[in-house]
Amino acid sequence: MIHEAALRIRVADSKVARGQLLHILEQSELPHVTVRVIPFDMNGFAGMGDPLVYAGGPVPSLDTVLMDTPHGGAFLDAQAQLCRYREVVHKLETVSLGAIESRDFIHRLVRSM
Repeated sequence: MIHEAALRIRVADSKVARGQLLHILEQSELPHVTVRVIPFDMNGFAGMGDPLVYAGGPVPSLDTVLMDTPHGGAFLDAQAQLCRYREVVHKLETVSLGAIESRDFIHRLVRSM
């Protein structure tokens, strides 16, 4: 899940930004990758802007969350922590566009550059 702000911010020129968006689109075609965009106009996103990776699998007790912090990555695997981040991921899923709508959204951004 990627917030629209992360897709629109430019850290380089248009050519580089376009290449980054096209790379995201290429990755979204892989069978094990789903890209979902959280657009600016979606409600319910407040307080969920911390970058994280939720690594889950068929055995939920082995799930892990990787949080980006100013001092490096922090791995969380306690059940109480996982429960909280499962709720965060669920909330993000409810406010984000679906996979097809997200791809269409990114295609429109590419065309506008």
